[in-house]
Amino acid sequence: MNIRISLTVMVVGLFVAAAAHGDVLTQAYEVALNEFRAPSTENGSVAFKPCADCQHMTVRVTTGTRYTINGKGVRFDDFRNAVGQAGDRDEQTVTVLHHLESNTVTLIDLLLL
Repeated sequence: MNIRISLTVMVVGLFVAAAAHGDVLTQAYEVALNEFRAPSTENGSVAFKPCADCQHMTVRVTTGTRYTINGKGVRFDDFRNAVGQAGDRDEQTVTVLHHLESNTVTLIDLLLL
């Protein structure tokens, strides 16, 4: 849970800094793994539902996108394998950081319980 708190504090810090200037730079989404489709390549895209009543959203990933599992950085292939092997997809969550100006994902964190 400390990792989730640290990530949340980091994201809130980004929002506070951006709010001081009136611009939102990054949007964070926390979604259930069953509502998340991982990218198939390092230059692909992710798809997820930002809320229960929302339509699926698709956003590009790049070679600069960072992948973490429980806050620990991992390689893209290891991330994909972990997503594929995760149990109880209703209980596992993924945090997606979406950089709004570039319309790309900067970080994806898989929280495994």
